[in-house]
Amino acid sequence: MEVKLKISGMTCAVCVKTIEKSVSKMDGVDKIVVNLLDESAVINFNPDIVSIEDIWIKIERFGYEVLGIAEEVEELPKKEEELKEKLGKIIFGTVFSIALFSIMYLKIPYKPYLAFLISIPPLIYIALPIFKAGFNSLKIKSLNMDVMYSLGMGVAYISALLVTLGILPMNFMFYDTTIMLATLLTLGRYLEERAKGRTSEAIKKLMGLQVKTAKVIKNNEEFEIPIEDVIVGDIILIRPGEKITVDGTVFEGVSYVDESMITGEPIPIAKKKGDSVIGGTINKNGILKITAEKIGKDTILSQIILLVKNAQLSKPDIQNLADKAVSYFIPTVFTIALISSVFWFFNGGILLAVTTFISVMVIACPCALGLATPTAITVGVGRGAELGILIKDSKVFDVAGNLKCMIFDKTGTITKGKPDVDEIISDYSKEELLLIAGSLEKNSEHPLALAIVKKANELNISLSEPEKFESITGMGVSGILKDQKVFIGNRRLMEENNLSINEHYIVEISRLEENAKTVIIVAIENKIMGIIAISDKIKENAKITVQNLREMGIESYMITGDNEKTAKVIGKEVGILENHVYSNVLPEKKAEIVKWIKENAGGYVEFIGDGINDAPALSTADVGIAVGSGTDIAIESGEVVLMNDDLSYVTGFVKLSKRVLKQIKLNLFWAFAYNSILIPVAAGALYSYNIKFEPELAAFAMTLSSLTIIGLSLLLKRYDPWK
Repeated sequence: MEVKLKISGMTCAVCVKTIEKSVSKMDGVDKIVVNLLDESAVINFNPDIVSIEDIWIKIERFGYEVLGIAEEVEELPKKEEELKEKLGKIIFGTVFSIALFSIMYLKIPYKPYLAFLISIPPLIYIALPIFKAGFNSLKIKSLNMDVMYSLGMGVAYISALLVTLGILPMNFMFYDTTIMLATLLTLGRYLEERAKGRTSEAIKKLMGLQVKTAKVIKNNEEFEIPIEDVIVGDIILIRPGEKITVDGTVFEGVSYVDESMITGEPIPIAKKKGDSVIGGTINKNGILKITAEKIGKDTILSQIILLVKNAQLSKPDIQNLADKAVSYFIPTVFTIALISSVFWFFNGGILLAVTTFISVMVIACPCALGLATPTAITVGVGRGAELGILIKDSKVFDVAGNLKCMIFDKTGTITKGKPDVDEIISDYSKEELLLIAGSLEKNSEHPLALAIVKKANELNISLSEPEKFESITGMGVSGILKDQKVFIGNRRLMEENNLSINEHYIVEISRLEENAKTVIIVAIENKIMGIIAISDKIKENAKITVQNLREMGIESYMITGDNEKTAKVIGKEVGILENHVYSNVLPEKKAEIVKWIKENAGGYVEFIGDGINDAPALSTADVGIAVGSGTDIAIESGEVVLMNDDLSYVTGFVKLSKRVLKQIKLNLFWAFAYNSILIPVAAGALYSYNIKFEPELAAFAMTLSSLTIIGLSLLLKRYDPWK
């Protein structure tokens, strides 16, 4: 049995590891996968051996809150309210930190007592939840960031209490340090929450494409019924402008169907009796009756939704660098503090022992470690936003270190996604040909027709009104213009009306089709007047982008639902190797190809796309990149959004992410360097040289380490990935 639980209170990778390790040891639990981003746990278990209630209780013993079974939980606590609460804590803590810090330098009576009273409100409001989390982690022998912060704040506050009680001198009054640490941790988590992906909204938008009712024809009567009541074999009526309810086959009628939200291709597809249709797509202009073949979870749209959910719940191999470091750092520092304090207790007295212990713990406070990653990410994400690169999930920086493949969707990503008139060949002037073609095509909503009308408008051609107009599904249009019969469409339309195409035009049509262009033939009064070539043009910087990626050691791939001929031509034009081009790919298969490339890449894989059918692939890749002109669905699913269609922004993002990863590692190095050098000094390594590290100096060193980390991270503000 598989159950998905929603869990609140997880803060880092150690929390995930703790829940997985503990629950997986329970009898009857076969597998558990905890997803920090989704705040959930998918558990496979044998209900005859262990109940979901037992698992629920086990998780809550660790201090986390189980909100319920995912399907029964309407929504998680509103993130905006949580962020607002954290921001309130940050402001509250900052005010009290400044007040406590100022008191340290004022000569006033009863200073320790006043500082103690002032510290109580922020201690309860900000620090107490951190202490509780740290205590819960210690109970289950899990050393995470909460434990380290609790140790640092706890030692500092206890030393301050000892000052208030008159046991320790004023130098140990660290009330301000305690509140500052709690405030800084809250700030770090606030910034982290701001960067989290909005995965649930993506799922909601996908589900919004599903139809709730269907118009079923029974005994020549129309009945509107809930979509859940539709059965295989039902005849369903679809009027113009309505969504197709389920996957099926056209039983009666002809029309164009917009499948762009599923296939990603911009041109509506002609549908007639016997053709397949997909649920969630839009019927454009004719009435269709379809026979239901796939319903409920079996429809392509439902499969896409499931693929997105599974991809978002899949667990990445990357773990947070800071949490990994702290898991080893905490016991090491604590051991050093204990050993050094015991040594100096026997060799210098209790005051020196206590002083040494406090100095080691204060200087080793993980503030710098805690800031190393979020400050670099915050500045890097801010710089990205300035450049038009919106980064929604910090895992992209971990991926940057070993990125091997960039997978492109074709339509709307490598190409513009908007058909344009590319070439006009005619015995007449192009203005004359466009006048005739545009005058008829302005009555059509087909994208190819719109491309012709657009070209005519660009040339300021004044279009005429046809006396008669007819749209011929799958072939083109016909009509009467200035008392002359006009046919505009493909070869089949000409053949159906016994219009012969001369050798000159046949040669040109073949040439254009070999270059992946759609050819529209214009005939008037039984004579071919010319041809119009329409193509979805490649974006200007596509070729140089592929080249730049290759120079960085990143190989490019292309996946498309388009035909093999067009795909190979476009792939060749932009410099993608022929065996890296995948064509005729159905939406649900894109994610499978991405998965296969991931397994064989020898590194990480990123996918860039713009259509709803890209959502599973965007989620399956290590990092999903959505172009700004794409649908909201793809944008919600991706971890990165490029606000400019210029593909040079792809290389810009890759360079920026690599630079931020380098900064994170540099920050962590300095954070460790400070501690590695100063902890032995604080432990008394230089006492024999009369060099003693007083707690206030330790606190200053700790602050300096944090300021250094922030300063290094701020260097990213001037980074230009295109220089």
